[in-house]
Amino acid sequence: MKNLIIDAANDKIIFSFITEKESYTTSHINSRENFDKFVNLLLVFLKDNKIKIGDVERIFINQGPGKFSSLRISISIAKAISFAKNISLSGFESKFIKNGNYKKLFELDEKDLKINELIKPIYSS
Repeated sequence: MKNLIIDAANDKIIFSFITEKESYTTSHINSRENFDKFVNLLLVFLKDNKIKIGDVERIFINQGPGKFSSLRISISIAKAISFAKNISLSGFESKFIKNGNYKKLFELDEKDLKINELIKPIYSS
């Protein structure tokens, strides 16, 4: 399965594309400047790695906890892509990712644990 992971809940904005055979990841500073060009950063990531949005079968989005702006922008974009391209969208919480190991999401998904089809932001206090 071809999975796009979008994670903007922490200090970095991370885009990752993971399949059974390959994996690509990039990160950017989680800043107001990068929020303004979030879609462009994602499109450059896809283009640089020769990934067509139509190839993506599932999007995983970090629901938080995190900052309001980071979560609202990343979740909104993930939902828009999911809706426009009819791609499955699932949410996860930061606590389930250790040391940037996004492959853990697939284990959780297989066990039907902690993966949520209802995407609801969790804001940090």
